[in-house]
Amino acid sequence: MGVFKTEKEYHKSIDTDRLVYLMENYLKEDKWKVQTVNTKSGKLLQARKGGILRDMIAAERSLNILFSKTPDGLKVTIGVGKWLQNISVAVVETLLLSELFLAIDVPEMLWNAEIERKVVRKLDDLVAQT
Repeated sequence: MGVFKTEKEYHKSIDTDRLVYLMENYLKEDKWKVQTVNTKSGKLLQARKGGILRDMIAAERSLNILFSKTPDGLKVTIGVGKWLQNISVAVVETLLLSELFLAIDVPEMLWNAEIERKVVRKLDDLVAQT
């Protein structure tokens, strides 16, 4: 697992649309604002946590989860990127943390790493159920 990006591969047939739907609902239940879009690389799910302080400090940052089909299953890439106001014109290059975000303070980096671990655990659970 990297500091700014996590990649996970699942080597089984998975209904990607259902998995994205379940992950989206899980995040919404945890009070995340969520949006999704189909891209040429797969399905991109963006999520951001609300709150006055988070809105002021990290208004454009989001947790981005890209679901990409592979010949033998599914690859999921999780990282921090820019919240896209118009996600329908998303460019996948904005998915992962860019050099501009390297100035994130240590507590924010630790929070992001914890969220990524939590999301990966939930994805593992959801995939095991499918």
